[in-house]
Amino acid sequence: MSEITKIQLGKNGPMVSKLGLGCMRMSSIWGGPTPDETESIATIQQALDSGINFLNTGDFYGAGHNEMLIGKAIKGRRNDAFISVKFGAIFHNGHWIGLDLHPIAIKNFVNYSLTRLGIDTIDLYQPSRMDGSVPIEDIIGTIAGLVEEGKVRHIGVSEITADQLRKANSIYPISALEIGYSLADRQIESNLLPAAKELGISVVAFANTAEGLLAGNLQAPIPIDDHRNHFSRFQGDNLVHNLEKVGVLKEIAHLKNVTPTQLAIAWVKEQGDNIMPLVSMSRRSRLPENIAAMEIVFTPQEMNILNSTFAMGAIKGGTYLQR
Repeated sequence: MSEITKIQLGKNGPMVSKLGLGCMRMSSIWGGPTPDETESIATIQQALDSGINFLNTGDFYGAGHNEMLIGKAIKGRRNDAFISVKFGAIFHNGHWIGLDLHPIAIKNFVNYSLTRLGIDTIDLYQPSRMDGSVPIEDIIGTIAGLVEEGKVRHIGVSEITADQLRKANSIYPISALEIGYSLADRQIESNLLPAAKELGISVVAFANTAEGLLAGNLQAPIPIDDHRNHFSRFQGDNLVHNLEKVGVLKEIAHLKNVTPTQLAIAWVKEQGDNIMPLVSMSRRSRLPENIAAMEIVFTPQEMNILNSTFAMGAIKGGTYLQR
C-alpha cells in the first residue's frame, strides 16, 4: 500500500495522516448490533501500521464502548495514534436526547474519556456541536483550561457555523473543524470552508459518500426498514433524480477502474491541502481500497464534469446534515 500523505493540523499543530479513520461504526449505532470487536481492533492496528494515525471517536459512541475499544487497540503503541474525541451528546436507550456543554459536564466527560482510552492526554477534544444553551466562551474556555492541565493537547469543533468558528477561534486557537462534506453536500463551501482556510484551521470531512448515496450500489426504492427513509433525499422522485446524478460518478469511476466510493473520497481530498477525508471502517478489508483512493488523480475535464453534475443544489432532498 502507498504511503499516506501527512498534513499539518491547524497553524501550529502536529502532522497527521491526510486520511482519517472514523471508528464510530465499530460500536453499536442507534441501538444496533456491535461489530466483531477482534476485527475492529485489528482494523485500527492495521490502519496504524499503514500510516493512518488519526483516529476519530466520540465518548457517546456505544456509551463509551468505542473509546474502550480504541484503548485496547493502541495499548503499547500510544505514540502511533492521534486521538480525536467528540463530547456533549447525551443518549438514552440508544436514542439522542440532547446536549450538555456546561463546564462542569465537560470536566466530567474528559476524565471518563481518559480512563476508557487508557491515556493521559487527548490529542484533539471537541464539542460534537453547539446548541446555543451555553456560551461559546464557556465551552472553549473550559477546554482551554484542560489544555493547561495537560489533559488535552489541541481544541477542535464540529458541525458549527462560520460565525461560531470565528468566535471559537478568537477565544483559543482552533486546530480542526469536523464537518460533513461530499459531492452531494457542498453547502459549507459558501462560508464555512473559506472561514476555516482563512483562519488556518484544518477540516476533517466525514460522510464522504453522503450516507451511501455516492457508493454506487443504491437502487430505488430502498428497503422500507432502511434508516435513510427518514431523509427526503432517499425518498420517491428525489431518490430517482439523485441516482441519475450518481450515474455520472459511476461512469467516471468505471473509466478510471476505481469504485464510486473511492472517487467520492478522492474528490474530497482534492478540495484543499487542509482537508482530510474521515472514512468510517470496521473491517481490515476496507483499508486497501480507501488508502488507494488517496492516490487518485483527476483530469481537469473529470473534475469539471463532477463539479457541474453535483453543483450546489443539484441533489434533491435533505439529510441530517441540513439543519
